[in-house]
Amino acid sequence: MPSPSARRLTMAAISNSLSLKHGFSLARPQRPFLTPVPPSSTSIKFRRCYAAFANENREYVIVGGGNSAGYAARTFVEHGLADGRLCIVTKEPYAPYERPALTKAYLFPPDKKPARLPGFHTCVGSGGERQTPEWYKENGIEMLYEDPVKDIHIENQTLTTNSGKILKYGSLIIATGCTASRFPEKIGGNLPGVHYIRNVADADALILSLEKAKKVVVVGGGYIGMEVAAAAVGWNLDTTIIFPEDQLLQRLFTPSLSRRYEELYQKNGVKILKGASIKNLEAGSNGLVAGVKLGDGSVVEADTVIIGIGAKPAVSPFERVGLNTDVGGIQVDGLFRTSIPGIFAVGDVAAFPLKIYDRISRVEHVDHARRSAQHCVKALLSAQTQTYDYLPYFYSRIFEYEGSPRKVWWQFFGDNVGETVEVGNFDPKIATFWIESGKLKGVLLESGSPEEFQLLPKLARNQPLIDKAKLQNATTVEEALEIARASLQGKAAV
Repeated sequence: MPSPSARRLTMAAISNSLSLKHGFSLARPQRPFLTPVPPSSTSIKFRRCYAAFANENREYVIVGGGNSAGYAARTFVEHGLADGRLCIVTKEPYAPYERPALTKAYLFPPDKKPARLPGFHTCVGSGGERQTPEWYKENGIEMLYEDPVKDIHIENQTLTTNSGKILKYGSLIIATGCTASRFPEKIGGNLPGVHYIRNVADADALILSLEKAKKVVVVGGGYIGMEVAAAAVGWNLDTTIIFPEDQLLQRLFTPSLSRRYEELYQKNGVKILKGASIKNLEAGSNGLVAGVKLGDGSVVEADTVIIGIGAKPAVSPFERVGLNTDVGGIQVDGLFRTSIPGIFAVGDVAAFPLKIYDRISRVEHVDHARRSAQHCVKALLSAQTQTYDYLPYFYSRIFEYEGSPRKVWWQFFGDNVGETVEVGNFDPKIATFWIESGKLKGVLLESGSPEEFQLLPKLARNQPLIDKAKLQNATTVEEALEIARASLQGKAAV
């Protein structure tokens, strides 16, 4: 909750009448894939809130324009504390949107019904109302577009933006997310035709490349790499995935599960080079990227390269708020309070107590971005003191476009520790169970039914004792899930 001084500042303000970095692209899009908020709309929004912010004082300020900002805004509205009180500062020209779409349906070719704004503004990803720019206007929320914060003065409770605007806040929520990890410029990381994806501008630039591309190389075997490579297949392009690990999505998948996914990609024409190091990206005579030179001296030809090697929390300019050196990000407690009264951090950038496993964690996933923002705002605006009790959840969807021979969607809940039991033959479905000290700690299901997916979080949160031998003898995924369900019911009976 805000400190007494922060509350006094807020009341005084009322009584007074009141990075994500863009990837490099050779050229700007020839046609807009979506229309940024025009200056006139921005000025209209500001005029609506001008009376409330005549002295540049904002009761609540959110820095960031991603999922967390959008879901936080909705929670403010639900509590009746947004109109004339809330300001959102973002470096993008768009209202908050569901970023997972950028590496999935947004990259589909035009004939396969690609996603476009306003279709995926928050909070449609969780079945909520679509929060278009008009929604923020109607709810009296001041939006400052394309004007990122460059400095914070904690003692004065003020923010300075790139344009020189000074914002005085009562309570501040940092929701800056992550920036893409980049290849150094000296090895070709900024060559024309090399792309990184964190925002719509990045995705637009990539689409322009895909329209002209013949040979695509995706660097990275994690979420971004797998999703982008699957989208590239929809364009019928010569596609190669290169990564240094021994398997796809090594931080989650078992070797057996990775092998099955690798086979799926290869059936779709994707070439996979695993355990490969990259020396540099090479340019052609026209200055555009022309290939990826590997550590063994060989070169993989490419006219488009997408780098998906992870992300870094966007903590600048908030380092003074207090960082966690182990997991990165800004250290917060179970209510997302930093060590500075009146300052909070949520989403990708927050290093928070993962209560269920008794450890500090930082989660880069849309589900956590949504839930952490909602929990933080509820704690800020109400008497809620219940600490955040998050259950790790990850999912992905690939090959979803029209005409795909097989659309894949998997979900994982819990912790991928201990021994594993795998049931099923991948087609039509497969399940993997993680068991530690006899307890079911995590479960992944691919191509499950809605009812089966609903069972997963119950299993992972309750961590029932389970008979490993019974699971191993299950002949179908359905049978294995029933064994797990029975274990859950047995725990309830105890």
